[in-house]
Amino acid sequence: MESSVDKFEYIVTDEYEGIRIDKLISELIDSFSRTYIKKLIDDKKVFCNDKNVKASFTVSENDHIIMEIPPLEVPEILPQDIPLDIIYEDNDVVVVNKPKDMVVHPAAGHYKDTLVNAIMYHCKDNLSGINGIMRPGIVHRIDKDTTGSVIICKNDNSHREIAQQLKDHSINRVYHAICYGIIKEDEGDVVANIGRSPQDRKKMAVVPGGKYAATHYKILKRFPEDGFTYIECKLQTGRTHQIRVHMSHIGHPLLGDEVYANGRKSKFKTNGQCLHAKTLGFIHPVTKEYIETDAPLPDYFLRLLNVLK
Repeated sequence: MESSVDKFEYIVTDEYEGIRIDKLISELIDSFSRTYIKKLIDDKKVFCNDKNVKASFTVSENDHIIMEIPPLEVPEILPQDIPLDIIYEDNDVVVVNKPKDMVVHPAAGHYKDTLVNAIMYHCKDNLSGINGIMRPGIVHRIDKDTTGSVIICKNDNSHREIAQQLKDHSINRVYHAICYGIIKEDEGDVVANIGRSPQDRKKMAVVPGGKYAATHYKILKRFPEDGFTYIECKLQTGRTHQIRVHMSHIGHPLLGDEVYANGRKSKFKTNGQCLHAKTLGFIHPVTKEYIETDAPLPDYFLRLLNVLK
């Protein structure tokens, strides 16, 4: 085998007996997609007991897996003059009301038209560099189809301060959502650990070994004729897809959620889940004053509220 900059080695344990090798590696290294792993296999970078194998190869206990990981090509991320709805800005932070269908930061195969491209144009070189060249200024993110408040840090000091607040769950993060079904209680708490779904590694799920997650919800309006409920959700923790997973877990997935709606369909076209990050409150990293921003509901959300009965 040729020398490689990096190498992954693994001795197969009994729990993985009979699993496809591409699925095995994707479970062991969840930062790599199945597509990327298959490419490495096709490029003859994956070996089982010193022999090249196909993606469909099934492993046995004690098999010795070696995968050569070539150096990653880091693309150039360029600023783009994309209009931004800025709801707060000073010398240290910017809060942007992100629109639907905009990815927060570049990733493999998607290096343009992201919030990062737009914020690089707006802020020039005034962005924190802690998260690297792919995510300048980014300290947290929301999903592509979720709208609303995202805080951007202009320097490393503000990044560290805001990151600590996110870690401590001290940032006030309030979302508005429309979910399937009529919720009877006026408010409630969903406390259920969240982790990767054992059935689908691309999805999150309520799992016993997951990370602690808590969401408080409050009813804003019920639509009994159409069978929907308009709610406010306050994050007590900030796990990936937390509100979407928690509401689905209690039988009230979000309208338009193509991942966690459990097959429910709606006559309304929403281009993804009806979820909006409305309120963002934080301690300013320099002045130490409490700052709270409010992102107005997007037009599609307002139209839904007007037609639902």
